[in-house]
Amino acid sequence: MINRRTLVAAAFAFGASALAMAAPAAAQTKWNLPAAYPADNPHSENLVLFAKDVEAATGGKLAITVHPNASLFKAPEIKRAVASGQAQMGEVLLSIHENEDPIFGIDVVPFLATSFADAKKLYVASKPAIEKKLDAQGIKLLFMVPWAPQGVYTKKDLNTIEDMKGLKWRSYNVGTARLGELLGMQSVTIQAAELPQALATGVVNSFMSSGGTGYDSKVWESLDHFYDVQAWIPKDATFVNKAAFNALDKATQDAILKAAATAEERGWKMWQEKAGWYIDQLKAKGMKVQAPSPALASGFKKAGETLTEDWLKKAGAEGKAIVDAYKKM
Repeated sequence: MINRRTLVAAAFAFGASALAMAAPAAAQTKWNLPAAYPADNPHSENLVLFAKDVEAATGGKLAITVHPNASLFKAPEIKRAVASGQAQMGEVLLSIHENEDPIFGIDVVPFLATSFADAKKLYVASKPAIEKKLDAQGIKLLFMVPWAPQGVYTKKDLNTIEDMKGLKWRSYNVGTARLGELLGMQSVTIQAAELPQALATGVVNSFMSSGGTGYDSKVWESLDHFYDVQAWIPKDATFVNKAAFNALDKATQDAILKAAATAEERGWKMWQEKAGWYIDQLKAKGMKVQAPSPALASGFKKAGETLTEDWLKKAGAEGKAIVDAYKKM
């Protein structure tokens, strides 16, 4: 027979157990992190690992859901969504916002930084200015991760720069749009998530991007040439709404910053390791992958000089100071 004391003890134990199970759920904070690229792209994979690191470090107090492939917000909308608090975090190719401020496009100044080592130096030189500008918009920069060097995709041989005239050219930022204009192409602004359909329907028949974007878009179904121009190495920025971050306790903030530092290091390594793999995949799918001819390379260099001059004029003393600091590294 169960006495009253046993029943009370059992009830207390059950209540304590129920509270213990309910407490984490009640205390958990849930955040969204919209991103622009497919789930199997290294950028998205890195973000998922970042979210897992944060959740583990906070004991489940902060759960971050990554929304890849522009499924929550389109790429150009992500930064504004984070600034306005519609999403707590976000990741986007920062150069698509060069119209706001030239410094956001510093990593797509043609032929300024074409290796991962140089891209890291340019990042170090430009990071304080980028952080300051985002901070003024209510955004805290967490980390930045590069793409692979950019090349040109077409469906025809390119022997000289003049062969690009008249192509329907996909642009994704100020630099690519300006390049299209400079070379007499028909420029159409299309973000990565919309590129496969644009290629399939013939809206565009050429573009500049990394081997990763070509692979994500199954470019070989529409185009068959890739010229490894290595024009620049753009970077994606992952950031957080400043007010949301400041509202967290110190331990959770520290967990995010530590996970961000790990994600940045991991992301750079992922892309350095996978850049060659993407090129091999393009070849395996039957694409003609080659370096540009001397004449084509010369034409790109000349166009690059014009674009660099344009950028330096827009960026003014601040831009020149960053470039000068980078070149001294």
